[in-house]
Amino acid sequence: MAIIIKSPDEIAAMRQAGSIVASILRTLSKEIRTGMTTRQLDDIAVRELARYGATSSFKGYRGFPTTLCVSINDEVVHGIPGDRVICEGDIVSLDFGAIIDGFHGDAAITVGVGNISPKAKQLLETTKGSLEAGIAVAHPGAHLSDISAAIQHHAESRGFSVVREYTGHGIGREMHEEPQIPNFGPPGRGPVLQKGMVLAIEPMVNIGGWETKVKNNHWTVITADGSLSGHFEKTIAITDGEAEVLTAWDQPPIGIP
Repeated sequence: MAIIIKSPDEIAAMRQAGSIVASILRTLSKEIRTGMTTRQLDDIAVRELARYGATSSFKGYRGFPTTLCVSINDEVVHGIPGDRVICEGDIVSLDFGAIIDGFHGDAAITVGVGNISPKAKQLLETTKGSLEAGIAVAHPGAHLSDISAAIQHHAESRGFSVVREYTGHGIGREMHEEPQIPNFGPPGRGPVLQKGMVLAIEPMVNIGGWETKVKNNHWTVITADGSLSGHFEKTIAITDGEAEVLTAWDQPPIGIP
């Protein structure tokens, strides 16, 4: 497993990609509404990328046809924008990546549209909490699987399940680099985290079972039992102390309009 350690200059460059991703996700979360199509969300992402002079990490990747992944309700990840209309009470996952000066940023949020059910709200809070639990243990000297174990414990202790077929990943000059970061497993295993590692941590959490299947478009992943699924992701850099979040979509923008 060849894990790439980034230099301070490379991490500085990745901050810009991360800031762009975070800014565009904030814009999308503000503009999403009932009655719009998922293609309209993709159009917004395309417009905003052009405004920043960045390009898409996703479009064309292994043949993926759009700039944004939009996954609704029982769709876990890799939803393809199209004519589907967003409805009151939907939960909508937005997964987005951008490239600037050769470096990638990658992040995801799940947004409730209008009045969502109490269980859906709990799912989103738990999924976001699982992400934060994973980030909290990401420091030098910890093992990679400490992140996995923290995510799993947070989700399962609240009665939810963690998707097992899809993982987080390293990121940098490529969207997917080593290592893969499962969202489950025992602590104390795998590589020891080192300063300069950059990781995209992304728990996917279901109300029902953890099993998934892929729709006939060969991309969109759904829960096998039809239950709701949430997805949150941040790109982080391992530092001397607490991890630095490079895609801080839940914080005010710094230096990006």
